[in-house]
Amino acid sequence: MNRIFFILYFLFFFGITNAQDSLLTEEPPKIDSVKFTEKDIQIDSESVEAKYFPKNFQKKYTDSDFVYEQKAPEKNLWDRFKDWIASLLRKLFSFNDPQTSLNVAVMLLRIIGVAVIIVVIYLIVKAIINKEGQWIFGKNANKRNVYYSDLEKNIHLLDFEKLIKESLEAGEKRTAVRYYYLWLLKTMAQHNYIEWDIEKTNSDYLYEIQNPKHKEEFTYLSYLYNYIWYGEFEIDDTTFNKTENRFKNALKTFS
Repeated sequence: MNRIFFILYFLFFFGITNAQDSLLTEEPPKIDSVKFTEKDIQIDSESVEAKYFPKNFQKKYTDSDFVYEQKAPEKNLWDRFKDWIASLLRKLFSFNDPQTSLNVAVMLLRIIGVAVIIVVIYLIVKAIINKEGQWIFGKNANKRNVYYSDLEKNIHLLDFEKLIKESLEAGEKRTAVRYYYLWLLKTMAQHNYIEWDIEKTNSDYLYEIQNPKHKEEFTYLSYLYNYIWYGEFEIDDTTFNKTENRFKNALKTFS
C-alpha cells in the first residue's frame, strides 16, 4: 500500500516539474514593431473660435426657478418698529406667544393711524368752514391773508373812527383792533406807501414798503393784529390800550 502511494506521488511531482521547465524554456511570441513617420501625424488646421458670455447674462437666471436656497426677507424699518412695539407689549402684559403680541401691536398701530386721520380731517373741515380759523396751520404774520366782510371790501369808504367807537361800546375789543388795522392800510394807501388790493396779503404790503423803519413798524402791527384777531381770545383793557396807542402812533407816522 505504501509503495503504491509512493509511486503515485513520484509521478505527480515529476509531471509538475516538467511542466514548469517547459514554461520556462518556451519563447514568447514575436510581435512585429510598428514604425510611424512624419506623414502619419495629422495636424488640425481648423480655426478655433473663442466663446464669451454675453453681457448681463445673469439676468436670465433671476427667476424663482433658479433660486435654490430660500432666504427669509430682511425686515424693513416698519417691521422692526412693529417688533419693538410687540416686545413692549410682551413685557407689559406677559404674552407667552410672540405672534399674539405682534397681532396686538398691529391692531394698536391701526387704531392710532385711524385716530390721526380723523383729527386731520377735522382740522381741515374746520379751516374750510371757518376761514378765519386758518391760524390752525401757522402763526406767520407776514403770510396771513386779510379776509373782508361785505362792509369792509372798500376800506376807502369806511368811517373807521365811528366803527371803532361802536365796537368799543359793544365791548368788542378784537373787532376794534381789526378796524385799526384796516384803517392803517387805508392811510398807507392814501399816502402811497402801498397799493391797496383786496387780494393782497400782509407780506405783499410789507414788500412794497421801502423805508426800513416803516417796515419794522408794519411788521410789529401785523403781528399784533394776527395775534389778537386770529387768536380768537378776548384781551384785557391793558393790552388793548397798549395796542390802540401803537396803532394811533402808526397812523400819525404814515400820514
